[in-house]
Amino acid sequence: MHSGQNTLAAKDSGDSATNALKRGGQVGGSMAKLKKTDLEISRDNDEMREISVTLDFTPNALASVLYKQGDTVVLACCTKQNSLPRWFPRDADRGWIHSEYSLLPGSTDSRFQRERRGAKGRTYEIERLIARSLRGAIDLEALGPVALTVDCDVLNADGGTRCASITAANIALRLGIRRLIASGDSLPKALRPTYEEKKAGWSAPELDAEARQSHENSILANDIAAVSVGLVDGETYLDLDYILDSNADVDMNVVMTSDGRFIEVQSTGEESTYSREEFNALVDLAEIGIKQIHDIQKATLDGVE
Repeated sequence: MHSGQNTLAAKDSGDSATNALKRGGQVGGSMAKLKKTDLEISRDNDEMREISVTLDFTPNALASVLYKQGDTVVLACCTKQNSLPRWFPRDADRGWIHSEYSLLPGSTDSRFQRERRGAKGRTYEIERLIARSLRGAIDLEALGPVALTVDCDVLNADGGTRCASITAANIALRLGIRRLIASGDSLPKALRPTYEEKKAGWSAPELDAEARQSHENSILANDIAAVSVGLVDGETYLDLDYILDSNADVDMNVVMTSDGRFIEVQSTGEESTYSREEFNALVDLAEIGIKQIHDIQKATLDGVE
């Protein structure tokens, strides 16, 4: 059932002509100029960092993904809970998706202290973002009365950890759902047992390949991915690593589905304001990167059970 390893890479960006603000061009009526730090950027403005994916990195989870985007590394594990949350009604016929996020102690240049007494502000905010993003594209009624948790642990942080976590979580979630369908733990509503059937020793029907795919599509019709973009010295940059992020005047995290719909846009002026033109340019650039990520997500799970 488990697939071993599947690794893909994305090194080249989309058409650079779609980047509205060119290197050295005008932004908001002023000429772009380098900061005194004179950043050494090895990528083009619209070029993604290299992405690689390893499936089933840990064998005990329902599905696990080791996701690398440049030097940012995230382990996403999808697990099935024994029961629905306590606040669900006993006869609930819909499921739930929860997520947790953490930076491991060795993920940053100085040791990151474990949050033993619960998630703190930034961590809690990111956990909620990941969970919202996943629930934003999933049909919980089609999933059925199943509770899933997706844990995202950052093994190495070099910018874009929340976006990488969302992307990795989606891969783990889809693979987990695919396996729940195969095992009979998630069935179309018409095939689910009644309480009396369960007591009588009901066994799950086995769906053929077409029916399994149809049910998977009804639960998770589209993939979810996220990417960061930013304005650095008046220029738009895609997929910010730590150097770009720490020097950005404006940074933005964009979460989208594979059919081109937005789940969330987080945009902040870091000691700066920005125009509608610049906002639009950042969103356009994010769409380029997310399209590439969705292609990788789809290829990664093609034929995997």
